[in-house]
Amino acid sequence: MFIQKKYLTLQFTITQVWIAASTNVAACLFKTFIQMEEIIKYFPQTSELQHEQLAALMELYKDWNSKINVISRKDIDNLFVHHVLHSLAIAKFINWKPSTHILDFGTGGGFPGIPLAIMFPECQFTLIDGTGKKIKVVTEVAAAIGLQNVTAKHIRGEEEKGTYDFVVSRAVMQLPDLVKIIRKNISHTQRNAIANGLICLKGGDIKEETAPFKKIIETEDIGKWFDNEWFEGKHLIYVPL
Repeated sequence: MFIQKKYLTLQFTITQVWIAASTNVAACLFKTFIQMEEIIKYFPQTSELQHEQLAALMELYKDWNSKINVISRKDIDNLFVHHVLHSLAIAKFINWKPSTHILDFGTGGGFPGIPLAIMFPECQFTLIDGTGKKIKVVTEVAAAIGLQNVTAKHIRGEEEKGTYDFVVSRAVMQLPDLVKIIRKNISHTQRNAIANGLICLKGGDIKEETAPFKKIIETEDIGKWFDNEWFEGKHLIYVPL
């Protein structure tokens, strides 16, 4: 699998970084190195190729974010924790079997879909969003790091007709509204350890929106997986459908 060489930012040593520490580039590389180390700590089974693909995301998103605002410019330096690692909370909850099909509803700039596609190269991901500019970024990022298991579509969720084993999402809308839209997209064929359904990432008080599903819903505090204070109050919600 080919990754554009200009985006391989992990190919450096701590010594090389400190020698050039007076430059902004070196500071950025060092921060990338430290944040990548944190991701690898939580996912030690990842391959060298996956490390390269994940590390490449910082430069790619900084480049595209300067042209098309898909991530808050105040938050871009926290890409690995606030967006990549947050997305990968889903990989802590479920280990999808090969050939699983996943729909990322309202992917924005590619989260959680892009990090999950890196983590599960034998699964198929469809990333949809109603904003064409955001889908352009998703398409370009996926191509740059050589992802062969990602399809990006400029389409509203209500218009998506395909069926999938799971739908994933990051705080797109209130849970009852989301379930109403995506229920039609859930396949009846089961292939994983848990039933097909919705897995979404939410923050804050979720009691009211999860109440209609209290008999079937499963919630997890993301902070139990990642030792970082930013994840306090962040939740993973699973609704079998």
